Parts: sequence; structure tokens; C-alpha cells
Amino acid sequence: MTDNAFAYRYSLRTVCADHDITQKFIKPHCPWQNGKVERLNRTLATEWAYRQIFTSNDERSAALAPWLEHYNTERRHSALGGHPPISRLLPT
Repeated sequence: MTDNAFAYRYSLRTVCADHDITQKFIKPHCPWQNGKVERLNRTLATEWAYRQIFTSNDERSAALAPWLEHYNTERRHSALGGHPPISRLLPT
């Protein structure tokens, strides 16, 4: 689910179709529906993208996967009672 900006409505259409993903959009003029995504974007900016100085975009991109691993498996989330998101998944 994304907002209705051009970048999401049209440019992601092919990517979604290639991966059999159904695009869903928030209701126009209702940005609060996108609050979780906006909060993740803010966290990405403060804890990954701008937390340290990167000398290139490749260096910044290489740092994303380890940060996402940390975010999902180790970082405590107040909305989850201090547990990481992976704690919500059942063992397989």
C-alpha cells in the first residue's frame, strides 16, 4: 500500500506486475493511512541513511541489508513491547 504519488502509482506498476504484487493505494487526501510507512521512512533516514557519512551511494546501498537485518531481528520496537519484528513470526 502506497500513497498516490506519481512515483508509486505509475513507476512501480511494472515491478509489481513482474512479481505478481497487487498495488493498493491509500484514499486520496488521507495521509494518516500511510503512517506506518512514513514512520519507517523516518527511521531509515535517522538510523541508516544519515547516521554516518558515506563516501558513495554504493557504500550506502551496501549498508542497507545489514541494517534491515538488525532492524527486523535485533532492534527493539516499542510497538511490540520491546521485541523485534521477527518475534511476531511463528517458528517454521
